[in-house]
Amino acid sequence: MSWIRPPGPVGLGRTIGLLGGSFNPAHEGHRHVSDTAKKALHLDAVWWLVTPGNPLKRASELADLLTRMAYARQMAGPHDVVTGIEGRFGTHYTIDTLRRLKRRFPGTRFVWLMGSDNLAAFGRWKDWARIARQVPIVVVRRPGTALDTLKSPLVRRFGQARRLTAPPCVLVLDGPRRPHSSTALRMALEPRLLA
Repeated sequence: MSWIRPPGPVGLGRTIGLLGGSFNPAHEGHRHVSDTAKKALHLDAVWWLVTPGNPLKRASELADLLTRMAYARQMAGPHDVVTGIEGRFGTHYTIDTLRRLKRRFPGTRFVWLMGSDNLAAFGRWKDWARIARQVPIVVVRRPGTALDTLKSPLVRRFGQARRLTAPPCVLVLDGPRRPHSSTALRMALEPRLLA
C-alpha cells in the first residue's frame, strides 16, 4: 500500500500522535486530549483517525463517515490532521492500522492517544496487549474517570510510566478536565433532528 499518501507531514525524527475513534460527533473532549498530549509531549502533529466503522458499536449508531469527518475538522486544532486513512487502508482494527502505518511510514514515531474514559473498553479491543507493544499509549484523564486508570487491564498489565519511552509504555497525563462526550452531544442533537 505504498501508494497511500500521508495525511500530513511525516519523516525521520517526527513524532505523530494518533487519536482514533468514531468521532460521532467530535467534541471539545477530543480536542482536549489532542492539545494536552501535543503540549506535554511536544508532538509534531496529531492525526485524528476517523474510523469508517467501530467493531464495538452497531453501524446504525454511527453517522456517515463524511459527516463525522466534517464535524472533526470543525473541532480540530491547527496542528491536528483529520483523516479517513483507515478506510483507504481497509483496516477495521487498531492493531491492523498501526501495522500499516508503521510499515508505510517507517521513519515516523507514532504514539497512541486516548481519553481515560476509553480505558474500560480498551481490554475488549482486538489484540489490545499487542497494541501496547507496538506504540506508546498516552492516556489523558477525563472527568469522572480518574480512578479508571488503576483498574484498567492495560495499566494492570504494563504499569504506568513516568515519561514517554519505547513500548510497552502507558503514560497518564493530567490537565484541566473537559466534561464533553459524544453520547451527550448526540442525545442533545437528536430531538432537534427529529423536529
